[in-house]
Amino acid sequence: MARFFDVHPVDPQPRSIAQVVQILREGGLIAYPTDSCYALGAMMGNREALDRIRQIRHLDDKHHFTLVCAEFAQLGQLVEMPNDVFRAIKAVTPGPYTFILPATREVPKRMLHPKKKSVGVRIPDHSVVRALLRELGEPLLSSTLLLPGDEDPLTDGWEIKERLDNVLDAVIDAGECGSEPTTVVDFTSGAAEIARYGAGDPSRFE
Repeated sequence: MARFFDVHPVDPQPRSIAQVVQILREGGLIAYPTDSCYALGAMMGNREALDRIRQIRHLDDKHHFTLVCAEFAQLGQLVEMPNDVFRAIKAVTPGPYTFILPATREVPKRMLHPKKKSVGVRIPDHSVVRALLRELGEPLLSSTLLLPGDEDPLTDGWEIKERLDNVLDAVIDAGECGSEPTTVVDFTSGAAEIARYGAGDPSRFE
C-alpha cells in the first residue's frame, strides 16, 4: 500500500520530503509530479525498482530511462556533452525537456539502451522535484507515468494512488501539474533529432 504525501507545490514541507527520500533509500518506488506530468522515480542503482517500472509500463529493453538531475554538475558526470550540445541544453534548462546522450561509466548498464549505450537526462523546473533531489543528493531514476492502454499520462495524485496502490511505495501530491510529457531530443547521432514532441518548445532543435 502506497503512502500518500500531500505537499505544498512551491514550498514543500521538509519533513514530508525527508520521509519520501527515506522510502527511496530503502529501495522504494514513488510517483511524483514534475513540470511536465507525473513520473515514476527510484534510486539510480535500484535494480528491483527498474524491473518494477518495466512491469508497470510494459517496457522493453530499448526504452530510454531518464536520470533526473538537480544541476548541470550532475549531468556532466552521467553523459558525454560536446560544447555545442552543452550550450544548446543549457539554454532551455531547467524545463520540460529530456535529452538522450551517450552515457558515461557512472550510469548502471541495465539503464542503458542496449545498442546506443545512451540514457535520458533532464533538469525539471519544479519545486517539489528540486527539494527531493537536494535531500537525496544524487540523480533520480525516472520514467513518465504513462500506463499501458492510456493515451495520456496520469496527472492526479489520488487517481495514481487508487490505480497503483499495490505496486508503489509512495505518491506525492502537490496539486495540479502538467499533463504533457517532456519533449525528447536525441543527440546520439551528433545532431539534434526530436524523438518526441511534448511540453517543451521543439523549435530550438528542429
